[in-house]
Amino acid sequence: MRRTEVKERLRQLIERRLPGEVLPSERALSTEIGVSRPTLRAAIDELERDGLVVREHGRGTFTAPRKISQDLVPATGREQYAPPAEGDWSSRVIDFATTPAGARLGKRLEVSPGHQLVAVTRIWVVEEAPMAIERILVPRDLVPDITAAGFESGSFYELLRTRYEVVPATAVQVIEPTVTDTDESTLLGVPLHSPALLFERTTRDADGRVIEYTRSIYRGDRYRITSHLKFDHTSG
Repeated sequence: MRRTEVKERLRQLIERRLPGEVLPSERALSTEIGVSRPTLRAAIDELERDGLVVREHGRGTFTAPRKISQDLVPATGREQYAPPAEGDWSSRVIDFATTPAGARLGKRLEVSPGHQLVAVTRIWVVEEAPMAIERILVPRDLVPDITAAGFESGSFYELLRTRYEVVPATAVQVIEPTVTDTDESTLLGVPLHSPALLFERTTRDADGRVIEYTRSIYRGDRYRITSHLKFDHTSG
């Protein structure tokens, strides 16, 4: 039996199981499918690269955990600071500081290099697993007395509106593929250079002033985005 056929048999086996469920041993699978263990192992290697199974040393091979899905739909009046996705999301601040913008970030936020910024790094957790690392930069003069707790309780955008009278009006967000570095891998609990999604968002108020710049790294093995498309049938 060719490896592609073995891979397809294994795919069918995975589809009949729940996310995170352990698969039979290699010995049992090779007997059930009728294939040599080296060929079976090679097919499992490919499925692991495809993100369909996860190997855990000393425990076995498991079907991959379910992916957290975010629908990419037009924005509404109800913002959420975390992407509106499935599951119960919570955040934990791991770094909170005030720092000069410097040349690069000053250009990004359209302030002078010496302008003070609030710099916050937090971890987003869903289903008890770390899902994303988010670094938020806000001009200090917009939120002069803010503390780390302000980034953990409720909507940050709502806090901007009600406490600081800063109203987010528009944002540009760019998404691109990347891989995790050493620190990101440690915080997210994934291997070095794991696939990830990079989000960069610049938010402005109604006067066009930049009020926030955020850079986020989301796990590529657990997070996906769904786009909703609408076709115009009146044109060719």
